[in-house]
Amino acid sequence: MSLQFGLAVLVLFAAFAHAAWNALIKSSGDSFLTFSMLRAVAFVGGVTGAALLPLPDAAAWPYLAATAVVHNIYYLLLLYSYRHGDLSLVYPIARGAAPMLVVAAAVPFAGEVPGLGGVLGITLVTLGILALAFARGIPKGADGRAIALALATALSVVAYTLIDGLGARASGDAIAYAAWLFLFESVPFVVYALRWRWADLVPHAKREWPRGLAGGLLMMLTYGIVIYAFTHGALAYVSALRETSVLFAAIIGTFLLKESFGSRRIAAAGAIVAGILLMQIGG
Repeated sequence: MSLQFGLAVLVLFAAFAHAAWNALIKSSGDSFLTFSMLRAVAFVGGVTGAALLPLPDAAAWPYLAATAVVHNIYYLLLLYSYRHGDLSLVYPIARGAAPMLVVAAAVPFAGEVPGLGGVLGITLVTLGILALAFARGIPKGADGRAIALALATALSVVAYTLIDGLGARASGDAIAYAAWLFLFESVPFVVYALRWRWADLVPHAKREWPRGLAGGLLMMLTYGIVIYAFTHGALAYVSALRETSVLFAAIIGTFLLKESFGSRRIAAAGAIVAGILLMQIGG
C-alpha cells in the first residue's frame, strides 16, 4: 500500500507548497481578502481545466457537490483559526490530527487496511506533527479558541480527504475532477469578496497581487497532486505524507515569520522523517 517513490516525492513537494500558501495567507494584512485572491486564481484555473478536459464520470458529481461544501467549511475554519493563533500552533493541529483519523475512516469507507509498518509509520508522523504544535507546552488563555477551531478544521480535513479520494477514483480523470473542484469551491469566496468587500478588495489586490497569484498557483498545484495521488495509493498514506507540510510550515514560520523552532521541534521533525521511512519500507 506504500506509494511509489516518484509519487511519494510529488506528495512531499505538495506538502511544501501547501505550507507555503498557508504562510502567504497568515503573513498578509487581510487574510480573508488574500485568500479570496487565491480562490480567484483557482477559479480561473478551474474554468480553464473544465473547458479543456473531458467531463468527470457521472458517479463523481455527488462527490464534487459534497466536497465543495466541505472545503468551504474547512477554509472558513482555517481562516478563523489564524485570527486566534500562530501559524506554528494552528497549522500543526489542523493538519496533524487528520492522518490517524483518515486511517480509521478509510477502513469502512474505502476498504483500506494498512499493514503494521504502515500503521506505525503513520502514528510516528502524527505524533511528530502534534509535537510540533505543542513544542512550547500547552498554550493557555486566548490560544484555547485557536486550538478548538484547529481541531474542528482537522475533522473537515478528514471529511474532504475521504470524499475526494473516493470521488477522484470514480471520476475516470483525476485532473478533470480537480479542475471542477477548483471551480465549484472558489465561487462563494469570489462572489462574497466582489459583492461585499469590493471597496477593500481593489486596493488590497493592487498591493498583494503577486502574493495572490503565487498562492493561487501553489494551491492548485498542491491539491492537484494530492487528488492524482489518491487514485494511485492508499488514502491514509497520501494523507500522512501530505500533512508533513506541518514540518515545512514550522521551518517557514521560523525563518520568515520569526517564530521559534528549538530542540523539541527538531526531535519532532526526526519522528516525522522516521515515520515516512517506515511507511515506505514497511507499508
